[in-house]
Amino acid sequence: MNASLKQQWLDHTAQTPGSLEIRGLSKHYSIEGKPLTVLQDINLSVKPGEFVSIVGASGCGKSSLLRLIVGLEAEYSGDILLDGERIDATSLERGIVFQDHRLFPWKTVEQNIAVALKNHPLAKKEKARLVAEHIQLVNLQGFENAYPHQLSGGMAQRAAIARALINKPKILLLDEPFGALDALTRVHLQRELQRLWVQQRSTMIMVTHDVEEALYLGDRVIVMDARPGRIKHEIQVDLPHPRERHSPRLQALKDELLTELVGSDHIEAPQPF
Repeated sequence: MNASLKQQWLDHTAQTPGSLEIRGLSKHYSIEGKPLTVLQDINLSVKPGEFVSIVGASGCGKSSLLRLIVGLEAEYSGDILLDGERIDATSLERGIVFQDHRLFPWKTVEQNIAVALKNHPLAKKEKARLVAEHIQLVNLQGFENAYPHQLSGGMAQRAAIARALINKPKILLLDEPFGALDALTRVHLQRELQRLWVQQRSTMIMVTHDVEEALYLGDRVIVMDARPGRIKHEIQVDLPHPRERHSPRLQALKDELLTELVGSDHIEAPQPF
């Protein structure tokens, strides 16, 4: 492998978590010739290594915001800056995990994760080492040669997370990553994601409809309002990681968050966190 290309790769994988700055962001679509404002005047700063959760009603622009940050859409007003550089296209510096794992059904776990390294100037042996390392990171040892249809939903999502992390992105975006899973699997993967974040201290932004999930994982929870999508409220989760789900402080924050989302007159039977 060319020495300069190898050095570029080493510089990339040694990079620190990214700092995200969003200033005056607005996004419009045209529906049947009429303008529709999806996001309006979004201002948000995310520190390197921070975990930010975003919640809000359907249609408030949460997923649109993630798509803009990852670079899947380039037309917007305002600024989205990663370490001072304006985002206007996709990049290995930003990874994303969707609700659907999006693994290739004809490839094994090992092959699916290796796809992310396809265009990197690394020796075959080094790529194999990185794939094995990330399979171990998400606890999928023994399933290297399994195909997606042979995995549970939770295992497939872990493979998708490994594929997103193998490039050492400055920022990892998660769009309802556990939304399609059953409750027990979801709780387990929340713990796994928290473990990965504590271990790697990547900058992470997660969109979720799950209030408990948002508080359990996030350093901050951003509440968005709809029509047009804008930031309505912010909650600081001043608790160390790993967290206890039954913490009285989390219970209090959950009540505050529900009030912001559905109003002060919400009625909800007491449930364990």
